[in-house]
Parts: sequence; structure tokens; C-alpha cells
Amino acid sequence: MEWLNYHHLLYFWSVAKHGTVAKAGEELRLSQPTISAQLRLLEDTLGEKLFRRSGRYLVMTEMGRVVFDYAEDIFSLGQDLMNTVKGRGSGKPVRLVVGVADAVPKLLVTRLLKYAFKRSRAIRVVCWEGKLDHLLADLAIHKLDLVISDTPAPPSIKVQAHSHSMGTSGVTLFAEAKLRAQYRQKFPRSLEGAPFLLPTPNAMLRRGLEDWFVKKDLHPNIIGEFEDSATLKAFGHEGYGIFPGPTVLEKEIRRQYQVEVLGRVDTVKQEFFAVTVDSRLKHPIVVAILESARRDLFG
Repeated sequence: MEWLNYHHLLYFWSVAKHGTVAKAGEELRLSQPTISAQLRLLEDTLGEKLFRRSGRYLVMTEMGRVVFDYAEDIFSLGQDLMNTVKGRGSGKPVRLVVGVADAVPKLLVTRLLKYAFKRSRAIRVVCWEGKLDHLLADLAIHKLDLVISDTPAPPSIKVQAHSHSMGTSGVTLFAEAKLRAQYRQKFPRSLEGAPFLLPTPNAMLRRGLEDWFVKKDLHPNIIGEFEDSATLKAFGHEGYGIFPGPTVLEKEIRRQYQVEVLGRVDTVKQEFFAVTVDSRLKHPIVVAILESARRDLFG
């Protein structure tokens, strides 16, 4: 087993925070040559350059930022350990950094994160939204604790990731009241030529609905395509077209967007995943989210 010299990591952490060896030396009460020598030893141990010079300051390289994130966690945990042993308590909220894929309904994310806050009020949640491949890259270097997605991590992406199914939902078609009145008779045949707002073609939901349209010999008029699910629903609220959403969120979608149920497409399913770097979940809040979702949302 390769062992890390935590004194070297501490010196690196101090230099990274202050930007100069001189200021780190003042904090640590060590000479500049001593700190510089220890930094070189750490870089030799890791086989990576951690800093580059920019004028008078040292700026972290990409690998330096990764090491700094680990150092932050390590020394934060060390302080928590000392506080616990001394009976002081950490007084620090649990931090949960979540990545949300574009196509995931934001109402679903809200429901899932409510489970996190129920698990502990001493929590700080940080949410990032983006494309799945970018989120998985951040997950691989531990910038994220969890990625919420409507697809499992694809095998084509060369990162260590494990997809845990949270549950599966049918699909409901929603419409503003006037639009619903126009197309509700003889559903689903009434959808021939109807205006639709759909996710972009790369979304699993879009592909499922297109297969359903073919099987039903329907030719909808697709007037809008959206990567962001909230934007899609906002246009649906304005009455521009019929739009899909998870059946498990019917009540929330109807209430928030003031729309009605036009019909249900039970043969099309949406599955949602919690993607982590570990095959066995370790973060207590992630465990709480997954268990609550399976029991209360999709159960």
C-alpha cells in the first residue's frame, strides 16, 4: 500500500489557500525553503505537478485542484474527529453536492432533495445541472457525491460509475384547459396532428414516445423541443402544446403549471437513477434519498 505523508499534504493545502509559499510559511511557522522542499516531495510522490507560477503567485494545476478538494475533505474530517473526541460536536452541516442531468424533471429533484432535508436539517445541498457526460466526469474526480439521471451511466463513458435505480414511472400527457378540451375526445386517436412539446431527440422519454406514436400510427405536430424539462413545462403552461411528464408527479405538475391530464401512456416508462462512484452506497444522505424514493415516490 502506498502511504501519503499528511504533513506534505498540509503544506500543499496552506500554499494553495494563500497562493504563496511566504504566506504559508507564516501560517505554519516554517521557512520558505522547507515548505518548497516538502512540496517537491509531495509532487514526486504523486507523480504530478500541483502548481504553476503566475507572476508572484502559485496557481494550482488541474491535478492540484483535485488534490486540494481531497485535502479540504481530509482536514475537515480531522477537525470533526477532534471536536467529537473533545465532546464539542462538529457544528458543521453535512455537505451534499448533486449533479442533475438536463432531462430530469426539476419537480422530481425537489421531491428527492426533500428526503435529504428530512434526513437531516444540518445539511448543505449544492446542485449543479448539465449534460450527463460532463456530470459523470465531475463525479469521477469526486466533485459530485451523486448524479440524478433518467438513464444509467453509459458504458461508452470511461469513468467509474454505478447506476442505482430509484424507480420507474409511467408517462402522463398534460395540456392547458382549452387545449385539453380540444383533444381529449377519442384519446389517443385525437392526437393526430396535435401540437406537442417534447424533449430533444437524445432523451430516453422522447425515444419512448416516438415508438408509441409509430405503434398508434400517430403523426403529432412537434412545435417545440427542449433539453430543459422546466422550460418545456413552462411553454405547456402557456398553452402552446401538449407535453409529457412522469405519472408519479401528476399532482405536482398540475398544481405548479396549472394544466390538466389529457391522458396516460402506461406502455412508455421513465426510469430514474442515482449514479455514484461506489457500487455500495456510503454517503448517509444519498442512502436516505435512494431508500425514500423507492419506498415513498416510486413504491
